Amino acid sequence: MKSQSKLPLRAVILAAGKDAIGADGRSMMLSRLGDRSVLEWVLQNALEVVPPESVYIVVGYRREEVCAHLGPAHRYVNQEEPLGTGHAVLQAAHALPDTGGSLLILYGDTPLFRPGSIRGLLNRHHLKGAQLTLLTAVPDRPLPYGRIIRDAAGQIVDIIEDTEASPKVREIDELNVGAYVVDTSVIVPALERLSPSPGDGEYRLTDCVHQLIRAGHRVESYRLYDQDEVQGINSAEDMAQAEFILQKRMFRPRRQEEQNLVTFGTGGWRAIIGEGFTMHNVRRLSQALANEITRQGTEKRGVIIGYDRRFLSRQAAEASAEVFAGNDVFAVLLNEDAPTPLITYATAVRGSAYGLAFTASHNPPEWNGLKVFRGDGSLLLDHETRQIEAETNSLSPQDVIKLELDIAMESGIVERGDFTNDYVDAVEKLIDLQAIRNAALKVIVDPMYGVGQLTLGTVLTEARCRVAFIHERHNPLFGGRSPAPNPEALRLLTSSMREGGYDLGLAMDGDADRVAIVDELGEYISINDVLLLLYWYMHEVRGERGGVVRNLATTHLLDRLARGLGEECYEVPVGFKHIVSTMVEHQAVLGGESSGGLTIRGHILGKDGIFACALFVEMLARTGRKISQLRSTVYDLTGRLYDVEETFPATPEMRIAVPKRLREAPCSHIGGYKVVKISHMDGIKLYLENDNWALLRFSGTEPVLRLVVEADTPQKAGELMEWLKQFVGSPSLG
Repeated sequence: MKSQSKLPLRAVILAAGKDAIGADGRSMMLSRLGDRSVLEWVLQNALEVVPPESVYIVVGYRREEVCAHLGPAHRYVNQEEPLGTGHAVLQAAHALPDTGGSLLILYGDTPLFRPGSIRGLLNRHHLKGAQLTLLTAVPDRPLPYGRIIRDAAGQIVDIIEDTEASPKVREIDELNVGAYVVDTSVIVPALERLSPSPGDGEYRLTDCVHQLIRAGHRVESYRLYDQDEVQGINSAEDMAQAEFILQKRMFRPRRQEEQNLVTFGTGGWRAIIGEGFTMHNVRRLSQALANEITRQGTEKRGVIIGYDRRFLSRQAAEASAEVFAGNDVFAVLLNEDAPTPLITYATAVRGSAYGLAFTASHNPPEWNGLKVFRGDGSLLLDHETRQIEAETNSLSPQDVIKLELDIAMESGIVERGDFTNDYVDAVEKLIDLQAIRNAALKVIVDPMYGVGQLTLGTVLTEARCRVAFIHERHNPLFGGRSPAPNPEALRLLTSSMREGGYDLGLAMDGDADRVAIVDELGEYISINDVLLLLYWYMHEVRGERGGVVRNLATTHLLDRLARGLGEECYEVPVGFKHIVSTMVEHQAVLGGESSGGLTIRGHILGKDGIFACALFVEMLARTGRKISQLRSTVYDLTGRLYDVEETFPATPEMRIAVPKRLREAPCSHIGGYKVVKISHMDGIKLYLENDNWALLRFSGTEPVLRLVVEADTPQKAGELMEWLKQFVGSPSLG
């Protein structure tokens, strides 16, 4: 006997009834809900499980309008008289070429079912060997839907419509929410025997349930647990709520991984290992990049492929090399784990079509990902990543072309490479090694189990520093924490500084593109101060002329310092690609961000924690001063600002409600402080007087909201932060 799952599945969409009318006089089914109409959302759900030729749309009331709206590419079945849902399904059944297989039945005004719920309904139907399976829910609010009647054993025995339910029946909380899968050979005879309802004379689909049960057929259910899926569309308020639901789904954490999508954030693609970060997605993404190289005709320029110490990074790099080889694209595969700045450097020096660094930077150890660099070493721009995303997600396993690594290496289309010495030489050309040798500094370094210790260790050793390392061994779990160089993670470094009498403590994140500094007293130096000191040093000691670039979450003391030096400070969105593009445009001396990334003019177009560490050591050596003394010198020029940053889990509702509230009622004051400007360039930034500001920004890579403030005094900074927290915590934000 042929299994049910192999029998044909067809979908029927009921769009013939007199549904609610919107404010514009249009059918509510045809009204816009986000980027498509209500009916188009239902159609899309059907197309998730059946091909277009297997969808039958029942039309009647306003049929010309419905047909014109959806276009001629669909099958339409006309219901001449509005005789109810059972009659409508019967008209569709008569249009089928045969009575084999199953019918998926959807109402045209139910756009909020998730595709996964439709698949769950179908799967349960087949696994249970049922003849009819319906979608049910226990909603958290009263809804005018039919009640599910079950016997003592829990089997469905009937559905009673809300209009015919007694008060006792209305106490039943399980409702029929309007989606069915039914065996065609069973439902057609049942519909033909159906009698009109005594109440309104309509032939109801739900009246078939009791009939099927009496005939000995099995009726099952699949229950929804997401309350948003049972939101009806009967008014303008319902439409607004439905649009809110669809918007927040876009921001739900891990949505990309659940749908197996590759999505780039501000610093590349990142995903949880085994969920979104899989070899399948690595190969698809590599194929999309290889396709673009082929279109551009840059195969001979090839690609550089590197990786860090994370779990599966090396294997991902090798899988990627196989795909490029399969597409006749030359690839250099690094022969050991390497810092991201080294890969950036190698990409630019060779003028490769792309550089690839398999890493998740400072993210927790369960994450991995990929940074993709252009031929000049800068990160891909937004329009480029969107194109690569779209192509990657359209590819199937059959679209991926690969050549086994051993064959590729034997033939020479893939070769091993090592750029460590070249990169170290490039860093040392920009650093005054002799000044460091003369200073005889004692330095301790924490690479956080990452990949920065070899290159930085080589530079500092050749500069005759007395160097000690902690956390330098290979540990893909990074000691059980994120390899992010923040004060909490650097406690051992700070305590070692105090106990060992070191002049300087240095730290880098997992892929060595971010930096952290600890001074001679064991005090963590904020990245804002690091940028301030280095810009002052580059301008006043090295004699470099030009402005500075920062992102909008970074200190405005840089603005004050630049003004005092007769230079410009340029503000850009978060993402180092914005920093380097603005540096190139304005020939800025230094660019940096408060999260720890920086570079200088004449070095790579990417952040570099290794170079930043070496430059900081040079600054101490050439000035002959302690960090605390240098900070006092710069503060004398700029005055002080005090920053506070807090991070909170971000719900999908918050991502919509926070910007919406500020758009609808722009604030003129934060407490007693006047707001002089509001920017929506990246998040929401409120500019106050005297370089004070407050920022609300949702992360592009994590489900978190970042709140950042900077003010004249710690007390004022605390007041601004409390205002932001109260604003975000308002009950109206859900």
